[in-house]
Parts: sequence; C-alpha cells; structure tokens
Amino acid sequence: MAKTRAQKEQAVQQLTDSFSSSKLAVLTDYRGLDVPSISELRASLRDANITYSVAKNTLIKIALKNADKSLEDDELLSGPVGIAFGSDEVEPARIVYEFSKKNDALEILGAIDESGRVLSSEEVIALAKLPTREQLLAQTVGTIAAPLSGFVRVLNGNLSGLVYALKAVQEKKSA
Repeated sequence: MAKTRAQKEQAVQQLTDSFSSSKLAVLTDYRGLDVPSISELRASLRDANITYSVAKNTLIKIALKNADKSLEDDELLSGPVGIAFGSDEVEPARIVYEFSKKNDALEILGAIDESGRVLSSEEVIALAKLPTREQLLAQTVGTIAAPLSGFVRVLNGNLSGLVYALKAVQEKKSA
C-alpha cells in the first residue's frame, strides 16, 4: 500500500529530527538480511538507545536538506538504506560494525556526523575500532599511576634495604 502525502511528510519530519539530534548516523545496506537478523540488529541498537530506520532515499535526501546536512556523493543512497541514529559519536558505528562481522549481508555504506560531514565506510570502521570511553579513562589513569607506583616501589626498596641492614647489625651485636 502506497503512503499518503501526510505519511511521507511525517516520515520526513521524523528523519529530519533524527538527523538533527544525532551525533552520528550510520548508513547501511541491509539487503540479504532475514527478518530475525534485522530484529537482532534492532534489539542490540535499541539496548544502546540507538534507533534504526529504513526509509526511501528521496525522503532521506529531503530530510538531510531540512537538517542542513548535505551529501556531496549521492552514491551512498542507492538501493535500500537503513540508518542507525545515535546520540554518541562512536557507539552506533561500533554496534553496526560488530554486527556486520557476524552477518556478511549487512554492509556499512558510510556515516554522517553531527556537523554534516560524510564519513566513508573505512572511516566508520576505524571509528568503530576505537576504544570505549571507559577504556580510554582506564588507560589514562594507568599511564598517570605507573610512574607513581614505580616511585613508591623504589622508596619501599630503599626502606626495606635499610630495615634489613639494621636487622643484620642487631643480629651481629646480639651474637
């Protein structure tokens, strides 16, 4: 059943809002995925508060124009396109990439960031491979703590050496 003009306008408005509010929109080609696989992808995205929408390319182009984001290359919008909209800069790319490793049928076409810049599929994959925020914080803390813990070990070694020397002197005097 064909959509009415009102339904198309509502879809364009939803897409425009999604493009405007998302920090990263990952474009995918979902051809070849069966319904359980798409449901699995949607569920994993939903768990991270990421929405996944499928729309006609003409509606996507109108929504991008309304959101002041432009595509220099319309090749991204050829064939059926699914879009993962996320409020995080990396998480949509990471989830879609992890899913595409398990399901060869899902292809990452590219992404559009919050400034309207178009990312290639290679850039999206590189973005997906970045460590998480928690991992980066742990690495930073580890890097800062490493010299301090080494310094503490050196001081502890000097103190324990002094204690062993005093104990040896005490044993020598008592003998």
